[in-house]
Amino acid sequence: MYFYRCLHSLRALTFDLDNTLYDNTAVITRTEQELIIFLQKYHPALQGLTLDTYQSVHQELRKIEPEIYHDVTYWRWRSIKQVMLNAGLSESQAYYGANNTINMVLYWRNKITVSSTTHSILTKLSSNWPLIAITNGNADPTAFGLSGYFSYVLRAGRNGRAKPYKDMYQSAARLLKLPLINILHVGDDLYADINGAIGCGMQACWINNSSSNIRQIVNTTLLPHIEISRLVSLEQLL
Repeated sequence: MYFYRCLHSLRALTFDLDNTLYDNTAVITRTEQELIIFLQKYHPALQGLTLDTYQSVHQELRKIEPEIYHDVTYWRWRSIKQVMLNAGLSESQAYYGANNTINMVLYWRNKITVSSTTHSILTKLSSNWPLIAITNGNADPTAFGLSGYFSYVLRAGRNGRAKPYKDMYQSAARLLKLPLINILHVGDDLYADINGAIGCGMQACWINNSSSNIRQIVNTTLLPHIEISRLVSLEQLL
């Protein structure tokens, strides 16, 4: 554990989800594979669809509508619908097809395995402080057994703009009825989590799960209060 800034008294913690409380990489890869397989079987016009083609449509949509990234579920739904329209499906076929597909996507998106260590540390932390999850993604903690630790789950799109924007950090403070400075945000992303939290007035803990040197990372503009390499290190704050 490394300290870069003086800690103020802690009265609550907020947590990023993906790649902070569990490894998200394999889940996203599997979800995208299942998405393409599902679409290829969904309609004959989609049999030749590739992941590259889908991703091209996905990124083009963001170029046209830059703010769409704040809600990743809606962004993906719109991308799926556009892929279907491009393949010649009617508006109604694409609309209902996108609905069917997104339900399948969310099923695979939430096939997340959480380690016993994560459960243990969250149990201890939640017995001392209120916890709130703040995520840019669309994982549902209820689906993989984490919701019980959090007083609230704030999700970009539904609850404001994506981190590092201040929306969800400020919402967390309002829900907790606490000053921002007394809340510690824990996350793995230096830009979204650390810059976002500190820029909003919170304290920040960076989980360096890639053994990187913080001084050699290009997007390091604000140092966290604390750097840890594994979640269990937070027990030292108890």
